[in-house]
Amino acid sequence: MTKHSYANKQWLSGYLFLSPALLFYALFLVFPFCFSLFLSFTEWGGFDLATIRWVGLANYRQLFSAESAFLHPILTNTFTFAFGTVAISFVCSLAVAYMIARLRWEGLWRTLYFLPSVTTVVAIGNIWLYMYSPTNGLVNKALELLGLSKQSFLHDPDLALGSIIVVGGWLGIGSSMLILTAGLKAIPEDYYEAAELEGAGLWKTFVFITFPLLRPSVMFVLITSFIGGLQSFTLTMVMTGTGGPGNATNVAGLEMYNQAFSFGNWGIASAMAFILFACIFIMTMIQMALFRRGGVESYE
Repeated sequence: MTKHSYANKQWLSGYLFLSPALLFYALFLVFPFCFSLFLSFTEWGGFDLATIRWVGLANYRQLFSAESAFLHPILTNTFTFAFGTVAISFVCSLAVAYMIARLRWEGLWRTLYFLPSVTTVVAIGNIWLYMYSPTNGLVNKALELLGLSKQSFLHDPDLALGSIIVVGGWLGIGSSMLILTAGLKAIPEDYYEAAELEGAGLWKTFVFITFPLLRPSVMFVLITSFIGGLQSFTLTMVMTGTGGPGNATNVAGLEMYNQAFSFGNWGIASAMAFILFACIFIMTMIQMALFRRGGVESYE
């Protein structure tokens, strides 16, 4: 057997072993992606493929028109929700990870903080729905004890989105904390010993050693959390139905769901999906550029 034929045989064998995974990838990702891209330029009710009608850029023009509610408030709510939940979950998870890494029974604390993350979003949403109840909810009872008036958190347009952001941020603490804790464990103790010998305090040690070396973990947490925040709609659906009072909590994922499954506007829903995809791609590239350098390897 010649060297060339042997290489061809190896190449063919490799692709044969990969074929089940490639077929699965093509069937459940590539084909739906291409089909939804095609649908974004059509008008379709979602049942008979023969009724698909090509409309070109009409769906995109409609979404970007002044009369459309997609850019504002829907897309605005989406980014507000994503930034808000990421800010809460990241700051809290970083603080929790930094503290429990220095406590006894670290595994116990990690488990306790991670437990909400393994609970379904529907269950979490319903629990907080009762906690926000304006009549006998735990949050309003606490406000009464503090001498403050009760609030209709999920019915007031000014409070509804912020109330859901708090829940989404709290829900993301557990998973982010696990990743950041693993990143903290990967930092060699030599750096901290050298900083202690130089007289660096806790704050300077964190700013100049811990955070720069934790940058890869921070990047992963921020990117995945932000993508999840932009795609999220289950929590909003459970807590405020179809978008809250006056579209105050309506986000892109929920609007896509409503357009496709409630109104049968699959073309509009697909166009929304690709606009959101473009936003996610741009924001991910920006985050990767900001956190490109860093980590233990960069300092060795």
